[in-house]
Amino acid sequence: MSTTEVGVREKKLNRWITIVSIAVPLVVAFLFGYKIPNAKPLTFLPPIYASINGITAILLIAAVIAIKNGKRKLHQNLMTTCIALSAMFLVMYVAYHMTSESTKFGAEGVIRYVYFFILITHITLSIGVIPMVLITYSKSYLKDFVSHRKWAKFTFPIWLYVAITGVVVYLMISPYYMH
Repeated sequence: MSTTEVGVREKKLNRWITIVSIAVPLVVAFLFGYKIPNAKPLTFLPPIYASINGITAILLIAAVIAIKNGKRKLHQNLMTTCIALSAMFLVMYVAYHMTSESTKFGAEGVIRYVYFFILITHITLSIGVIPMVLITYSKSYLKDFVSHRKWAKFTFPIWLYVAITGVVVYLMISPYYMH
């Protein structure tokens, strides 16, 4: 493939990355505020989507180990799985919030500030990591492995933080869920 063809493909991918990176948070925010009338609350979902976050964190680490050991195909499969898991998480998260009232964090004192710090950084970085993941993935897809590695150095720790803090937020708020 010529440099021009790669440039055209990259430009198209970047356009889609921009659209997805803007649309996903907007759609999630809209759907988060919408409650399906008379829907049965999907209270079984939070431990499932928290587990998905935990599995994503483990697979992200496994993917880094794989690439450091020269197992490119395994790395690619693990990263593709992480993207699929993140999409599954998002669908379940939105479905839960469209059928259930938000749970209030009930603890007092310093732990309340810790919780909200973790929650706010988790949410903010989960929005910011969307384009980073897509750009990093697209660099690999375009076989621009030098750029892929440069992006991955920033994307990996942020995505890992988001995955781990998703589990932490769940564990911290789970005692306050109404069943």
